[in-house]
Amino acid sequence: MSIFGRSTYSSAGYAAFRPSYPPVLFNRVLAFHNANRTGNTSGTGTLLDLGCGHGLIARAMAPSFSSVVALDPSAGMVEQARKLTTDPKIAIRQGSAEDLSFLSDSSVDCVVAGQAAHWFDYAKVWPALARVVKHGGSLAFWGYKDHVIVGYPETTPIFDRFIYGSDEPVPGTESLARFWELPGRDILRDSFRVVVPPESDWEDVTRIAWDPDRKTGDLSDAPKEALWQRKTLKLGEMEGYVRTFSAFSGWKSAYPERKSREEGGKGDVVDLMFDEVVAAVPAWKALGEGKWRDVEVDTVWGTVLLMARRR
Repeated sequence: MSIFGRSTYSSAGYAAFRPSYPPVLFNRVLAFHNANRTGNTSGTGTLLDLGCGHGLIARAMAPSFSSVVALDPSAGMVEQARKLTTDPKIAIRQGSAEDLSFLSDSSVDCVVAGQAAHWFDYAKVWPALARVVKHGGSLAFWGYKDHVIVGYPETTPIFDRFIYGSDEPVPGTESLARFWELPGRDILRDSFRVVVPPESDWEDVTRIAWDPDRKTGDLSDAPKEALWQRKTLKLGEMEGYVRTFSAFSGWKSAYPERKSREEGGKGDVVDLMFDEVVAAVPAWKALGEGKWRDVEVDTVWGTVLLMARRR
């Protein structure tokens, strides 16, 4: 089971600190979905949300469909989704993308997966989707990774060293590198290139992928359609976001004695990471103890959007 499905993982923290998705992304997915449909199709059909997490996508896209099925393997995520969801047209259930036996043949008009498609076993998922997605139905899988603070390229190597570095970023403290679940993380970082919809079942395959320059933070080459995961965050919110990483959950399990300062300890790997991030920008450091958490920063992530249509 993925770390996200373990009882020790904070589904509430995920719901609180993970960035949401902008309307432009949903509009692009819906435009692709409706491209070959005739008549007034607004608010019709069934949406299937795989790896729904706390139900963000299901709630955002529900107005465009008559029914939504939101599925996640984690009991904690399902609990969060049910707490946050009041729309009666959204059915939330625990289950995996690999087992869609509860759905009838050709019963799904659109299937989506946000920040989840890199975990799927496609030897099982592709046949399952071929059965349940109707002719002309659509698929949209998307993800984001490896944030950059725009205008502060000096912070990027620090994040990379703590998150992916093979050496100890601080003597006596291991990085998050060995705690990433593979091949899932590598699939996401490589923009789903190994996720290839079978030609026998899918057509009109469209892949839009982009990564910011991690040396300069320059966004000038970013295609407009790829620059959808960009947020203004407080540094304290970014710290909370990093603590939602599955790799950090694994790190905590390996080093239970390393308590965060908020927990009354001397500091964990994320505390040490942000010590260096703040120290790298004199204006942030000059704010003094804790006040850096209120600094707002322009943050951007690398993105990938894969879409296809059922033959």
